[in-house]
Amino acid sequence: MTTHEYLCSESQEILKSRIHTTLETARYGNNVQSVMTLIEAYELARHSSGTVELTGMPIYQPMGQGLPINSNVLLFNDGGVVGRCAAARKILGEPDVDENEYAAKLREAIYNVRDRKLYHSEAIIGLEKDFMVKAHLLIPEGHENLLYNWLLNFQYLNNIYTEMYNNSKIFPEADIYIFGDPEWEHPDHPLGLTFFDPENNCASILGMKYFGEFKKGTLTLAWGTAVRNGFVACHGGLKRYNLENSNNFVAAVFGLSGSGKSTITHSDHDGKYNITVLHDDAFIINSEDKFAIALEPSYFDKTADYPLGCPDNKFILTAQNNGVTKLQDGKLYLTTEDVRNGNGRAIKSKLWSPTRVDRIDEEINAIFWLMKDPTIPPVLKFTDSVLASVMGATLATKRTSAERLAPGVDPDALVIEPYANPFRTYPLGMDFEKFKSLIDSGVACYTLNTGDFMGKKITKEQTLEIIEMIIEDRSNFKPWARLDGIEIMEIDGFIPDFSDDYYHEQMRSRIADRIHFVEKCKKERGGRNRLPDIALDRLKKVHSEI
Repeated sequence: MTTHEYLCSESQEILKSRIHTTLETARYGNNVQSVMTLIEAYELARHSSGTVELTGMPIYQPMGQGLPINSNVLLFNDGGVVGRCAAARKILGEPDVDENEYAAKLREAIYNVRDRKLYHSEAIIGLEKDFMVKAHLLIPEGHENLLYNWLLNFQYLNNIYTEMYNNSKIFPEADIYIFGDPEWEHPDHPLGLTFFDPENNCASILGMKYFGEFKKGTLTLAWGTAVRNGFVACHGGLKRYNLENSNNFVAAVFGLSGSGKSTITHSDHDGKYNITVLHDDAFIINSEDKFAIALEPSYFDKTADYPLGCPDNKFILTAQNNGVTKLQDGKLYLTTEDVRNGNGRAIKSKLWSPTRVDRIDEEINAIFWLMKDPTIPPVLKFTDSVLASVMGATLATKRTSAERLAPGVDPDALVIEPYANPFRTYPLGMDFEKFKSLIDSGVACYTLNTGDFMGKKITKEQTLEIIEMIIEDRSNFKPWARLDGIEIMEIDGFIPDFSDDYYHEQMRSRIADRIHFVEKCKKERGGRNRLPDIALDRLKKVHSEI
């Protein structure tokens, strides 16, 4: 999807955006240096103060990825903060977010970097000509690793993608503009500020060092662009099982960090299946024709599960918030198992998945909501589209080290994150209707509990076996108690017992949590995330049936 970088007859509205105009103007200052190639970005990052060049970890196939032939993995570590901060997000259009106030703060932030060199670079979000958005990043000198990581995470501009972008579908949208200053401070924003003007595709990421803020900030705007133009925004993974007799099964899994979505997306079930991977974190589905497009070429993955010497580590391009050790060969290697801190991260190349594609044309067969609700058995199937979609809208999980929490927030509390996407800048009801429409069109919907069931751990192997039974049509679902529209596949050791008073009480309480969440959405943020009354009514019906 070609967007508008320069003013033309279709983009007159861009002139009316105060925030977009402020950010674009900053790009043209005489203190701005353009960085348009990965090689240039690599050299800037390599020489940036504080960077560790991991001499024992050369980049795998560097020249095919736009990097120098002798390039190594680069590590850059942040300070005390190693996760995102939801409390710092402000979205224009929501109550109590005054455009005049934030426009002034942004102008002041840009003014205060006038004596510093700024870097400007461009990337493409969306990897196929039916959806391609150009994005711009402006960031001060001293933060070259953020620039380099951003170009690696998204698609840097080379001849192939420049031509593809120039021939991509055109929509009346502005390019994405992001200005960041990790050293910004303001008494009103002790945790930093991530400010979004979603309708005009621009954002400011201020006082934030963690790369995940820049990755998800960019995706936030790209997902919003997609939703406005006929797509379903998906924070999850999508894969195709290439079965015998030319049969395929396309599965989409949705879950927050730590839910298992990457594990499920990349698993070939110990070689049992030939699989094709679209992506494990960011994609979109066309609402009408049902094809899916990946938004990113690479993978931003936790390093905790990949110890020193793990073969998967050869696909690392850069790393953040990890330790380093020197081995007997005198070379430097990552200490990956979160010894230094929680939530160590790495960007892995597209080559990590040997069967990776950027588009899947087959319609999806199934949606899996990944839950960590201890009252939900390992797998449930929803045959009612309203209930199926509202279960996605009330997706429950536990907090992980990937999120930076405001003071006083219980890190162990069960939380609800609609559709596993905390990066939404448009009304939640839009996602509810879009997912309901997919399910109405014949897409099956399941929940998978990837945590524990009433204190008993559900293993990764059990979850994968459940998926195998579903895709091979060996699953045996039957109505679950008196609950209309819900079916269960009974798994030994995980069979719910409604005659158990404690389980019965806990199950009712968890449905009540969801009811409370939907009711709260009516009032919070000016009702921006209000769901249709039918969604609340359906949850109340389940509560009464338990």
